[in-house]
Amino acid sequence: MVRMMVQQQLALANFLKEKRIRAGLSQKEVAEKLGYSTAQFVSNWERGLSAPPVETLKVIAEMYNVDLDEVFNVTLESAVNRLTVDLREKFYTRKKSV
Repeated sequence: MVRMMVQQQLALANFLKEKRIRAGLSQKEVAEKLGYSTAQFVSNWERGLSAPPVETLKVIAEMYNVDLDEVFNVTLESAVNRLTVDLREKFYTRKKSV
């Protein structure tokens, strides 16, 4: 169950990478078009280490020629799954007694 949740957390990361490749763009090209100084930002998004701001996701959707509703749904799914994992950890992990 936890493994499935972690994979679902990467839904946005995998989605962004797949759509970028399908659009024929490199990470560097995307970073430059978005005004970032390095492709590391895009790399971090595609590895699930961080997520682009919502306004940036809107620009990415247009850049990758992807329906905004599809980007919204994948973003929502990823956020809900990330929150679920975080809450489970907080609720069910016991703290050590002092």
